[in-house]
Amino acid sequence: MSSIIIDVNQLTKKFKEFSAVDHVSFQVNSGEIFAFLGPNGAGKTTTIKMLTTLLLPTSGTISLNWFNPVTQQDQARASFGIVFQDPSLDDELTAYENMEFHGVLYHVPQSLRKQRIEELLNIVDLWERKDQLIKTFSGGMKRRLEIARGLVHHPKIFFLDEPTIGLDPQTRNQMWDYVAKLNQKENITVFFTTHYMEEAERIAQRLAIIDHGKIIAHGSVEDLKNLTQTSTLEAAFLKLTGKAIREEEANPSEQMRLHRQMWRGRK
Repeated sequence: MSSIIIDVNQLTKKFKEFSAVDHVSFQVNSGEIFAFLGPNGAGKTTTIKMLTTLLLPTSGTISLNWFNPVTQQDQARASFGIVFQDPSLDDELTAYENMEFHGVLYHVPQSLRKQRIEELLNIVDLWERKDQLIKTFSGGMKRRLEIARGLVHHPKIFFLDEPTIGLDPQTRNQMWDYVAKLNQKENITVFFTTHYMEEAERIAQRLAIIDHGKIIAHGSVEDLKNLTQTSTLEAAFLKLTGKAIREEEANPSEQMRLHRQMWRGRK
């Protein structure tokens, strides 16, 4: 039986009288690829911020690799890697320098750091480009490097918040192939969000759908299709959440500020 590596129980976040996340509970098994889906403004980003120590819950509990992200922030941060929606690489550094900087922040020993950087850059087909400046990279190459960088410190959990947004279909498919390879090779737990339903249908072993701050459905893709009597995950998603256009939950500049905040916490 798989052990539970993410355990969320009655998690709530209020902003004054508004409940962005409302008594959410779910579990993710170790080594699982888990999708967290929802319309804009549903509570996905707020939940991820609480899971990754960027936001304090109003109430409820979180266990992340058996650490509490509220009271054991350093241990929790060492347990996960993360790729945000917005780019966070330093364009004036090379691919190798970006990787090394991340390894230093997470106190990876120098000998192991070199080994990990070479291994991961080979996995994402960027070793031959290690000495090139990031500003010369395409969008897909930058995404692949961010994935490799997030794994330098051997995290148990990898968070991917809409990692393929803006990428062409060929690059998106290639990126998910890399993620699946890393999941199998390192038994890493993958927790991702996406608005591309075909990605979730193809990649996720289980998923949860959140809307208006509440989990409204969870299980395998087949479970959700059976629940809604639909033939695709996209059809099931629309039947559960409706077709009305939603507002964004958080703007990109705020996400980048929070990303820098987490990195400063590693120093």
